Amino acid sequence: MKKSSEKKSLDTICRGRFASLGLTSLAAAMLAAGAANKSVASDPEAVAPDAEAVASEDAEAMAHRRPPPSTLLPTVNVPKAACQREDNPETGFQGQVPASMRVPGGFKGFNCNLQLVSQSRGDGASWQHAWFSDGKHDCEYYDTASNTVGRSHLGVVTIDATDPISPIPTAFLTSTSMLDPWESLKVNDRRQLLGAVSATNGNGGPQIDLYDVSGDCRHPQLLSSFSVGTPEANAEFGTPIANPQIRGHEGSFSPDGLTYYGTDLFPGYIYPMDISDTLHPKMLAQWFTNSTDSAIVQATHGLSISENGNRAYFTIFGSGGANSTGAAATNAFIIADVSDVQNRQPNPQLKIISLTIIPDGSAAQHTIPIKVHGKPYVVEVDEGGAGGNNMTGWTTACTMRQPPWNMARIFDVKDERHPVVVSEMRHEINLPHNCASVIPDLAGISGFTYGSHYCSVDNKKDATTLVCGYFESGIRVFDIRDPANPKEIAYFNPPSVTTPSPGSQNNQTAAKGRPDHCSSQSHLDAKRGMLYVTCQDNGFYALKFEHGVWPFPTSKTPPGESN
Repeated sequence: MKKSSEKKSLDTICRGRFASLGLTSLAAAMLAAGAANKSVASDPEAVAPDAEAVASEDAEAMAHRRPPPSTLLPTVNVPKAACQREDNPETGFQGQVPASMRVPGGFKGFNCNLQLVSQSRGDGASWQHAWFSDGKHDCEYYDTASNTVGRSHLGVVTIDATDPISPIPTAFLTSTSMLDPWESLKVNDRRQLLGAVSATNGNGGPQIDLYDVSGDCRHPQLLSSFSVGTPEANAEFGTPIANPQIRGHEGSFSPDGLTYYGTDLFPGYIYPMDISDTLHPKMLAQWFTNSTDSAIVQATHGLSISENGNRAYFTIFGSGGANSTGAAATNAFIIADVSDVQNRQPNPQLKIISLTIIPDGSAAQHTIPIKVHGKPYVVEVDEGGAGGNNMTGWTTACTMRQPPWNMARIFDVKDERHPVVVSEMRHEINLPHNCASVIPDLAGISGFTYGSHYCSVDNKKDATTLVCGYFESGIRVFDIRDPANPKEIAYFNPPSVTTPSPGSQNNQTAAKGRPDHCSSQSHLDAKRGMLYVTCQDNGFYALKFEHGVWPFPTSKTPPGESN
């Protein structure tokens, strides 16, 4: 009787948690996971002593996958960077651009232990940035917005950054997906591929574009621009997928470069593609909201894949604990077994191992699996605060003493069934008692302002450093050698532009003094002590660490190990 009662309670909890997001099917799937998915593969990379128990986990264990608010970390900010005399440090709270500076020509930028080396502004930048070295040249790639008005060039920009003092644009990629890949632009070093899905304005078509960057990375060579999931593609490859509906938004390569996982935020599905034949990509499956052919339902923004390809770490783009409806938080990330895809099983299934609710944020955005001193962690990054991305959400979060703006977190995943948050990259602006001094900065605006978007590390296999684009707080760099006690060591917040950047997602048509939006992943180079990144209005930046703050003695930046 006790066991039956516990199951009923769990059923109520799961269904209630996800009803407000339309994820009732996911709750049902999770409740069935322990009984139905006895075949969850043991992951050799998981170091949990009870890893074998994953395969036989029952429904009762699911109740422990969602840490209650009482287990949240103390409300403290990450220690501030120690700036030097020649720096131009922040004048307000950590992460703040005060209202008085948000006028045309008013914000000249902040920097601490990071100095500008060079810039290539062009038409500005969009959301994402990737990179590759062919042995002779160091190349950087970034996307631009789909807007065509006032443009000098369209598509993905290729930068030759071999000489960081003089970055040179060398190519503009304008195949279907590259005109607006949104956040899907990625490089796979092992197979020397640059890839993206069509994601025009965040919701594109069925194409995936693949380029060869092995010969001369300054001039990527188009291999294919292929529509997957169409009736013609299904007929050619015999793909057993009912009613495929491909709409690109984000995505990621598996580390071996044989699979590209595309995602679409709304309706929120994941669609893995076999790219072993780069001329003829093949859609393998789709797991998506309200699908009749899958019990797994999700609203997924981004994801990452384990080194052996058997685990996916994907986000649930949900609401936080200060949402306007008063419903329970649904913001989360999931650890899943995707070995069916990795092993090319017919009709591959996604098997949930754990789901972790994150109530003090919303809009879970992406993940990075890392190891620190041999122990496994996952970096999880939100793009919304506990109340969402508008004035009502920010003020509600402040009233509830929850963080109004988004941030990155580190989770201990030694026991992948029960991830535990060990630290947050929280700035002073995100402390409730500072709300009254920070909220006025954002009067009359909504959407992305302060807070996190994309992060990168120096080396996923032995991480020492985390660098994140925090939108209007700029580029932030953290020492994570002690994952439970990170420290900020540097930042660079670029000046507001005085003329619009037509390829930007931020100040595209006017320049009214609003700070730039630094949103992309960042390229750390330990040998040179450099950081390469894009911010939307200012385009490409080459920055150099100063005052000996980085690299650390153990910092390394091997190719393909940043994201």
